[in-house]
Amino acid sequence: MVFAISVSLTVLNEIAGAPEIPAPGLHYYFKQPPHRILLRAAAPGFRRARESHTKCIGAKRPRALAAQSKCAICLRMSDVPFDKSFDLVPGHAKQVAPGVRALVANNPGPFTYKGTVSYIIGSGKVAILDPGPDDDAHIGALLDAVRGETVTHIFVTHTHRDHSPAVPKVKTATGAKVFAEGPHRLARPLHIGETRRLDASADMDFAPDVKLADGDVVSGDGWTMEAVTTAGHTANHMAYAFKEADLLFAGDHVMAWSTTIVAPPDGAMTDYMASLQKLARRSEPIYLPGHGAPVRDAQRYVQFLIKHRQGREASILHRLGKGAADIPTIVKAVYIGLDPRLVGAAALSTLAHMEDLVARGIIATDGPPSIEGTYRLADRPLRSGG
Repeated sequence: MVFAISVSLTVLNEIAGAPEIPAPGLHYYFKQPPHRILLRAAAPGFRRARESHTKCIGAKRPRALAAQSKCAICLRMSDVPFDKSFDLVPGHAKQVAPGVRALVANNPGPFTYKGTVSYIIGSGKVAILDPGPDDDAHIGALLDAVRGETVTHIFVTHTHRDHSPAVPKVKTATGAKVFAEGPHRLARPLHIGETRRLDASADMDFAPDVKLADGDVVSGDGWTMEAVTTAGHTANHMAYAFKEADLLFAGDHVMAWSTTIVAPPDGAMTDYMASLQKLARRSEPIYLPGHGAPVRDAQRYVQFLIKHRQGREASILHRLGKGAADIPTIVKAVYIGLDPRLVGAAALSTLAHMEDLVARGIIATDGPPSIEGTYRLADRPLRSGG
């Protein structure tokens, strides 16, 4: 059976970060790595937890009921301490950290939250990070915010259309050089018959003046930036460590309000997880993201995000422990109570996990991982399961 997918950016974001959509992370409950969970899936304790969890997600307020019933799975899945506070107003720059001003674009939505946040670093001779969408009002407000100052550098975290399309106009107005990892590209080659699903979201015209590699250092008047490659959301995603302020501009890789979208072939789960582990080894306590409020206690928060993704992986492995399944079947098993409008986005999120699990040799499929494929545990024959 061919599974047709139609996905909008709005729907992608709803499925990527909505904590109200349960996807039981079984390793949370057992405190075991995913490869050991399957050995214990038939245990009475698991069955009781699963039955309790099924009742929880059937309620109108699942997390509230989970708190009352102490459902182990629901409580663990709601552990990511999202922060949805936000006090920036379009058109008005505000200091958000020493040496950093922020200005939000008026492009709110499920994909961009309250809008894309552009940053101004330094004073007098300044840098702009993520000029934002090609929106004249935002570009005008950004240039007004640096009136009387000299913009010497423009940094870009990645090439989605809410972050980089304003670059040409800001560059023309300021004469500043543009720094980034590189032009937009896919995380992997397209498979035969596969289309570029997310091209509409990409700034295919972007090209930096200076391409940065991991660890490159760029200095300005009173500020120093270290380039930190953070592939996953996109292949060319780059964060920037602001040395003098001991903070990290995280782009869309880590955000306080939501998890990020990882949708093949634009992004890759293997890269995303590796980048999270990389950030977990760094010391910056505060992240300034591309959307939403600052991330505080950043190392702890990154660990929550890692566990969140591991929980989804464990759910997939639990379903495959019952037998081979295609992505629609896995989505139905993992995203319990899912709004039918989000099925396509859930499938892309699941595909990202499948690609990663196949690459690690944990699961198998015939041919390259795809939306249409049937998946099984690597040591099991291809046989449909209930």
